[in-house]
Amino acid sequence: MKIAIIGAGNLGLSIAKGVLHSNGATSMYMTKRNVESIKEFESYGNVLVTSNNREAVQNSDILIFAVQPGHFAQILEDIKDLLTKKHVVISTITGFSIDKIEAIISAEQHIIRSMPNTAISVGKSMTCLCANEKGKSRIDLAKAIFNRMGHSMEIPEEQMQAATVICASGIAFWMRLIRATTQGAIQLGFDAKEAQELAMHTCNGAASLLIESGNHPEEEIDRVTTPMGCTIKGLNEMEHQGLSSSLIRGIAASFDKITEFKTN
Repeated sequence: MKIAIIGAGNLGLSIAKGVLHSNGATSMYMTKRNVESIKEFESYGNVLVTSNNREAVQNSDILIFAVQPGHFAQILEDIKDLLTKKHVVISTITGFSIDKIEAIISAEQHIIRSMPNTAISVGKSMTCLCANEKGKSRIDLAKAIFNRMGHSMEIPEEQMQAATVICASGIAFWMRLIRATTQGAIQLGFDAKEAQELAMHTCNGAASLLIESGNHPEEEIDRVTTPMGCTIKGLNEMEHQGLSSSLIRGIAASFDKITEFKTN
């Protein structure tokens, strides 16, 4: 695959690393206004860094845009005359709809929106994807790219904002739960470093159990709860204090806020 990363900032670099480390590109162009900070990537041999977006587009088939939202429309205007039927346009820009992209480069282009989260930097992103009619024939290609950096799911575009809350904001929600578990471990006598290690790896194990087994969370909860035991005592106290309802209310509040942004 001939891939171009248009906008090699933090997200663009994470995507580039994921693709390169998994040998997912025959060639890669990486663009940035100041290329000095990404020159090291040319050591891969099949990577060329440039400040020229048009050069990158002309020499690539898959175009992954990871630029600032305010710059995206102008960049599309600048390169649209170079687009051919071979190109797949993948946008990672939050809030920039497929309709807006089509209005600039036409609905005849293969257009895909992607919403990765910050865990893409460690190859663990939950990435949501949607496409225009033309782009649906290339959605499996986009999945193959993002599955190299975690897990991907195709969803309708109208669910992209909800996915942003669950997957992108969700990273922060899970971090707060891990922090709370860490604080609890400290209260029980572990030092801060040990407490965080215990919390992180237990969280990782819980998620891995569900991913590997395909079980519902309650099935795994049942495996560690015994009659009159400490686990059910702790779970019931958490629920009495509103654990589940607080999480759900927080998710709903976050969605209300992101919807407000769209309306304004």
